Amino acid sequence: MCSAPTVPERDLIAQDIHAYLDRYRNKELLRFVAVGSVDDGKSTLIGRLLHDTGMVYQDQLESVKRASNIEGEEIDFSLFTDGLRAEREQGITIDVAYRYFATEKRKFIIADTPGHIQYTRNMVTGASTANVALILIDARLGVLQQSRRHAFIASLLGIPHLAVCVNKMDLVGYDQQVFERICRDFREFSDTLTIPDVSFFPVSALKGVNIVEPSEKTEWYDGPNVLEYLETVEISEDWNTESFRFPIQYVIRPNLNYRGFAAQIVSGSIEKGDEVLSLPSGKTSTVESIDTFDGSIGSAYTPQSVVIRLADEIDSSRGDMLVKKSDLPHVGRDFDAHMVWMSETPLDLQKSYLIKHTTQAVRAQVTKIHWAKNMDTLEEEPATTLELNDVAKVNMDCHRAIFFDDYGQNRATGAFILIDSLTNATVASGMIVGPETHQDLDDALKELRAGSGLQPKTQVSPKERLEKMGQRGATIWLTGLPGSGRWSLAYALERRLFDLGRTATVVDPTNEDLRSIISAAKACTDAGLVTICAFPSYHKEDRDNLRERLGDDRVIQVYVNTDEKLCRERRPDADFSGFEAPQNPDLVVALDQVRLDKAIEFIVEALEKRGQLKV
Repeated sequence: MCSAPTVPERDLIAQDIHAYLDRYRNKELLRFVAVGSVDDGKSTLIGRLLHDTGMVYQDQLESVKRASNIEGEEIDFSLFTDGLRAEREQGITIDVAYRYFATEKRKFIIADTPGHIQYTRNMVTGASTANVALILIDARLGVLQQSRRHAFIASLLGIPHLAVCVNKMDLVGYDQQVFERICRDFREFSDTLTIPDVSFFPVSALKGVNIVEPSEKTEWYDGPNVLEYLETVEISEDWNTESFRFPIQYVIRPNLNYRGFAAQIVSGSIEKGDEVLSLPSGKTSTVESIDTFDGSIGSAYTPQSVVIRLADEIDSSRGDMLVKKSDLPHVGRDFDAHMVWMSETPLDLQKSYLIKHTTQAVRAQVTKIHWAKNMDTLEEEPATTLELNDVAKVNMDCHRAIFFDDYGQNRATGAFILIDSLTNATVASGMIVGPETHQDLDDALKELRAGSGLQPKTQVSPKERLEKMGQRGATIWLTGLPGSGRWSLAYALERRLFDLGRTATVVDPTNEDLRSIISAAKACTDAGLVTICAFPSYHKEDRDNLRERLGDDRVIQVYVNTDEKLCRERRPDADFSGFEAPQNPDLVVALDQVRLDKAIEFIVEALEKRGQLKV
């Protein structure tokens, strides 16, 4: 049982448990996240909140008392949230810990997130749905670079309220000047961010000063304590109540007379009789009924989950969206976004991923990295890839148009996650930077009906093929006179590479022309194979065409420079006219001077030197 529920609720529990549950269910929910540098006291502050509001179970309280080893203190409040063994051993927060409590006025979900830069992805996960961010600052140390980093991430995630708790005021003698100096320093930085509401609190989480009750130790402070702020901060305006967005999750069809679209209203409101537009079809209808578990209602608003029935039969399904014609989302395949990379496997610009946006999944690719944020200096730097915990601004190109809003205007339709379709792992989270230009209905529908805008692209990139196969795709192009031994060398090289555990193939030239051979070589090289060709290519123009199609870095031209006299003896019926010897081949072998196996060794060494074979 909990240690001390408030008196009115205790009486209600004893008298009418159903009334108590109804009261709890109807309370407004506030989500907040606690962030800060290592040892700033995030977990201690949350533990103090839980303890002083009576939201700690008795057995948990006894367990924490036994585990506490702080000199002069009975309870280590951080242990209420730092539940992992590694967290307790190291004295740091690693994973996101969620805790729940309620007061007479509100119910709360707390996310205790790590402060280490190496756990940025964990912080982003915990903060992504928060209404309020509590940022803790050690009064002895002041505003550190980590504090600015956490404020920047909170701003990036669109958290509208920032509560800056200047903690450990007891260690600076509750000095008002220290508090005001930290407030000025932080305000100077926060004014550069897009956070509309920033408040400051002088606290001591360990001593319980200004956490749940006001304290005489800070008589110079006349603002609310942390709990009062959390109970009264206005969050109703945090929801987008203007733009109606209804991303369909499921079509309910229990019988022939009922067809409803089930989803959460992620923003805006809807009334019976309103006209709605279905995207991507562009069809319009009116709302015939708004259904809930308890029956039909006349109107609904965010964040309710309802079933909408329309007056007309419209072909809509999961992934489609109902909106109002007068307030459309932006429709497009190409957009910029802020991205947090959350995978240990770096971003691969040469492969496509899946975007999970509202209730639809669309194939897409990152086409450009505008900049990556240096998380130590918060400066924007050029980047060619993204590593774990990197934050960047990128350009996305989707296979088909999606309907979205700027993340700053609508967190539900402006957010997405990026999924690796091969592993099904979430690799990144993104916040769309919406275009400034207005888009009317005709333009939106034209974009939707334009079809696929993404150039077809393999889902397996060259980097992945290298990791899987231990080799990069390459073409060995053997050039020489008839009778020079090119074909013997080609098939012997294939055998040798196979014996070495490599994947190689010889392109058969039978009934093929140069153009088709080059196309086949490109397909095999793109697939990661070592492709061997001994097709006659007498002219420099032919070989230049090959390099242009495949790329210089993927072609190794070997001039099989066997003595012409010997070649004529071997092939007296062949045409030797018009042959243009390569001027700058990558390798020259003369099979009348070196053995076949030695020539193969030369070619394998050339492949390894080029980095085509992973050693």
